[in-house]
Amino acid sequence: MKLGLYVVGDEILSGRRRDTHVEWFRRILQARGHDLAWVQILPDVPELLVRHFRQSMDSSECAFSCGGIGATPDDHTRECAARAAAVPLVRHGRAAQLIEQQFPDSAHPHRIRMADLPRGSSLIPNPVNNVPGFSIRDHHFLPGFPDMAHPMGEWVLDRYYPPEKMPQRERSLRAYGVSENELMPIMEQMTRDWVTLKLFSLPRMGEESFVELGFRGGEELDAAFDALQQALQSAGVEYRL
Repeated sequence: MKLGLYVVGDEILSGRRRDTHVEWFRRILQARGHDLAWVQILPDVPELLVRHFRQSMDSSECAFSCGGIGATPDDHTRECAARAAAVPLVRHGRAAQLIEQQFPDSAHPHRIRMADLPRGSSLIPNPVNNVPGFSIRDHHFLPGFPDMAHPMGEWVLDRYYPPEKMPQRERSLRAYGVSENELMPIMEQMTRDWVTLKLFSLPRMGEESFVELGFRGGEELDAAFDALQQALQSAGVEYRL
């Protein structure tokens, strides 16, 4: 399973707040045998958010989005998600009830706006303050606060994306005395022979220069890695595991 990630907020791009979502989602997805397919860090600009949300929704991609679902004037994510999904923003009865229960004296007139969600949304429970996130069209919208977003993200994964039976693994080696350009025929052959795996190549420059070469994938990984070593040996390339 491949999932994308939007991180929304001017404060991330300006440096006022440091992002922790990308690394956390990368680790939690890999631990479950999934991939973080892409990351986009976006400002609180409605037209830009609508364009990007619509693109991934129309492509039937699955994605998380962190940030911008609050009630302040600079929080546009709820409305933009509705526009991208081509549905109206409506008051969600259960979300309104949860907000009123959590803030009995101050839910109205401002906090209750967080219950205005794209029509057809399902709720994501918030274990910190009970103000829910929401899901629509395989996009899961979470708060920007990591202490809320991360447990809510785990709940989404548990509910919709169970761990893969054959988790993704990675194996690599270091090839010495050659450039990526010289390794290209071997890499192209490996790509043709092992289409279910992802080949990667990372050159390292410094006192010890080498090309890290390997595969990431499932059940064919060990056989492909053996084939890679045989190809390097046949080409007379020095390598170390």
